[in-house]
Amino acid sequence: MDGLEQIIRKISAATNSQNRDNISRTVSYADFFKRNPEIRWAMLASMVSRNAGYSMCDLRGDWFPRILTRDTRKHLFLTYERANWLIFQDAFPQLLLYEQSKKAGYPLFHLLPLFHVSAFMIEEWFRFWEERDVNRLVTSLIINEQHVIEEPVLEQSFYNNRIFSALPFLLQDYMHFSTVLFPSLTGEIYGLSVHGFKKVKNRIETGKMLYWLLFHSPWSDEIIQFSNKVTHTGSRHDFETYIYPIKKRETPILRLVYPVIKHKKAEGKDWFQKKKDTERFYKPIEPLHKLCLTDWYKQKQRQLKIAVLLKEWVQHT
Repeated sequence: MDGLEQIIRKISAATNSQNRDNISRTVSYADFFKRNPEIRWAMLASMVSRNAGYSMCDLRGDWFPRILTRDTRKHLFLTYERANWLIFQDAFPQLLLYEQSKKAGYPLFHLLPLFHVSAFMIEEWFRFWEERDVNRLVTSLIINEQHVIEEPVLEQSFYNNRIFSALPFLLQDYMHFSTVLFPSLTGEIYGLSVHGFKKVKNRIETGKMLYWLLFHSPWSDEIIQFSNKVTHTGSRHDFETYIYPIKKRETPILRLVYPVIKHKKAEGKDWFQKKKDTERFYKPIEPLHKLCLTDWYKQKQRQLKIAVLLKEWVQHT
């Protein structure tokens, strides 16, 4: 029993220390994937976490402060931060317990309830241990993470009233600035827009499509090479330097502008109920096309700058 208690303490300590901020999360997911390449969700989580960092740093960059109020930017940052903290706090103990199971040579997933992990994922981890269905596990983790943030972030009155019902978020959804981008070292960007972000089904489908792009598309190697080579700072300059070699930095390095946020533990009721139909989420996705977004990205950046300059011109006339 002492050995199990030591494992539990070790996993709790590692999770808390590595859930410090967006940078530590992004790096921890990628490092885990390098040690356990069969757990592909970890690589997907790292790439999506990079995007959360870009969105956070946009709020302190050259352009967004000129179009969004200080309060709106603060609340948007806290929304990104809370959602990403919650996902890591839930998922990382699962990953570390899987790693410990590999070392032990037998599954330790009966310990997952101690980390408040859903009954849904406990069953899926035992299933993965037996069947080794790499793709199903990714989908299971996507389903779980999106349900984990549904009540404490998407349905929570503070975020709903101040962010998700507010004009800037609706504008962002409409303008597709809420796009997940996977850069490459060639300067091309691949990705998808998250439409109808408030619906859990849409977020799950987007996650499945991003997984396909990251591991099953012709650009898979390029994207993973970018992750391996480029240190994540949170700034879009990390990848914009490959698109516009002489462009000046327009968004800051995350750790220079944001403090570490102290979060309260989220230990609510299990989102999974036996009557919930989760099998429908395992349906294969439709074939994907037009995933190279380099020209689209350049156009959206121009549109944002024109919108800011137009707003300022109107205010001064």
